[in-house]
Amino acid sequence: QLQLVESGGGLVQPGGSLRLSCAVSGFTVNHYTIGWFRQAPGKEREGVSCISGSSGRINYADSVKGRFTISRDNAKSTVYLQMNSLKPEDTAVYYCAGSLSIGGSSWSKSSSYTYWGQGTQVTVSS
Repeated sequence: QLQLVESGGGLVQPGGSLRLSCAVSGFTVNHYTIGWFRQAPGKEREGVSCISGSSGRINYADSVKGRFTISRDNAKSTVYLQMNSLKPEDTAVYYCAGSLSIGGSSWSKSSSYTYWGQGTQVTVSS
């Protein structure tokens, strides 16, 4: 069974940076599409970015394009989310999720993913 563990969250000032990590175990990380989601209090879970297992294709939500970068280290079985120019509205619990296969625009739908991590809190505040 695929297991995912997030780390790297914390408190950061607006304009700052954080790098989240998603450690994957149980299967080879590049066999799965790994997505990052976030959920703020009172809001629905939102797809932030994903990296496809087979092709390495990357997608981003419009709200984070140009600021966030997803990457994968196959040797470490870890997917990263580098977050720069953070804004207060980026405050949320961030989750990574895994799926064996996802088609097209479904990458941003939480229902497309089978496996989930426990989440890590990111707070952007002065």
